[in-house]
Amino acid sequence: MDYEGILMTFYPLFLGQVVSFLRALMSFTSSLVANLGANTPLSLSFFSYTALALVYGGIMINRRQKLQVPWYWYALLGLADVQGNFLVNKAYQYSSITSVSILDCWTIAWVIILTWLFLGTRYSPWQFFGAAVCLGGLGLVLLSDANASDKSGGSKPFLGYIVVIIGTFFFSISNVGEEFCVKKKDSVEVVSMIGLFGVLVTMIEIPILERKSLESVDWSAELILAFCIYAAASFMFYTFVPFLLKMSGSTLFNLSLLTSDVWAVVIRTFFYKQKVEWLYFVAFALVVTGLIIYSKIEKDHVIEEANGDNQRYQLLNEDVVV
Repeated sequence: MDYEGILMTFYPLFLGQVVSFLRALMSFTSSLVANLGANTPLSLSFFSYTALALVYGGIMINRRQKLQVPWYWYALLGLADVQGNFLVNKAYQYSSITSVSILDCWTIAWVIILTWLFLGTRYSPWQFFGAAVCLGGLGLVLLSDANASDKSGGSKPFLGYIVVIIGTFFFSISNVGEEFCVKKKDSVEVVSMIGLFGVLVTMIEIPILERKSLESVDWSAELILAFCIYAAASFMFYTFVPFLLKMSGSTLFNLSLLTSDVWAVVIRTFFYKQKVEWLYFVAFALVVTGLIIYSKIEKDHVIEEANGDNQRYQLLNEDVVV
């Protein structure tokens, strides 16, 4: 029996579920912080970026090697990642954890658009069809929260929808850049630089956007614990994602994150004691179907892109030499 082959098959699947669980845990703690009255999404992310910068930045300093990618590319990734985290975490103040988790799938649609416009990526009609099916599922989420009689969809659900969709746009910029970097460059460098520039951006934005909110926070043991859990889960999420991208690429990564929506439903049912509308299950089935279609075709699409990757990365290499 080929135990090594079995291990190589199931290890990425296991790691994908670990990443998915961490994503759901981040969603839960972020929603809990908002429910406890702390409207501080930037401060919530600050501790995560600090941990990444200290741990992986320390490794980079110990290596004493020059950056393989120019710093301004990492600054762009860090800025986009901060804005994505800020807006998605902000959405929990207006909408439900389940809606935010499923609407987070908008990232896939944004990735298709960005890679098509700026990288010249070619997508098959089946991939566009898969994305359209996903969007159909997201439409049912909007309908479900809008018609929720118990108002479990949040205080301002439609505002939450807009905020999270804009947040996924910034996430798509960060995800596309991070995937390209970890596949061609050093994972430790990528994570440490995202952490470093994440700290710098949040330090600038917190006094501007959250000073009054921080002053009004009623700190409690439960709130502090939620901050700590989010920081730990986020740190592990950013740590494991590069390994998953290197081993299996975006196909398994996207499918793995899809199961975080299942965890979100479980959390909403058992922790928040909220009723889950039946439309959520129909929406989830549509999103699953759409992502399977998109991800199944993507494997053949990656082969077509292989010849163009060297040209896309030539610019980075030239910048490093200069």
